[in-house]
Amino acid sequence: MCPLALRLIAALALGTVAGWASAQPCLVLAVPSGDTLSVRCGASGAPATPVRVAGIEAPARDQAYGETARQSLSALCLMQPVTVTPKLALRPVGGTVADLSCRNQDAGRHQVRTGMAWADDRGARGHGQPDVPLLHKAAKAQRRGLWADRLPVAPWEWRRAHGR
Repeated sequence: MCPLALRLIAALALGTVAGWASAQPCLVLAVPSGDTLSVRCGASGAPATPVRVAGIEAPARDQAYGETARQSLSALCLMQPVTVTPKLALRPVGGTVADLSCRNQDAGRHQVRTGMAWADDRGARGHGQPDVPLLHKAAKAQRRGLWADRLPVAPWEWRRAHGR
């Protein structure tokens, strides 16, 4: 059986992803990219955990708009309390995929609405966020954020072109 299938079975058996059964109050310690945060949940000595925002794909940091996307998510969430609601999804490289709420705003919706990320249709539809693709279309039509670029390159295309 493939490793991803084994991890999915393990997550189902535990009823959780990353050991979380439900939404957790956490603190955002770092924002390494426009769609990933490092959070600490629980006591102040607890280890930081990387969490990927469900339903979106932001540009890589060294891609056009990558640093801008990181700064946007950082302005919303860095050193702020965040509610982390894990989704039953496993990243190919491991880790948690979750809905995140900072300052009473859904972080994924914020990034897509402001043109800092693409809607990941598979993730958005699969995680109960059917409005995220609509926010994507609106940001694109209004040329917000990365959509101001004449030819924005989707992160998955950029990674493929750069061997990542």
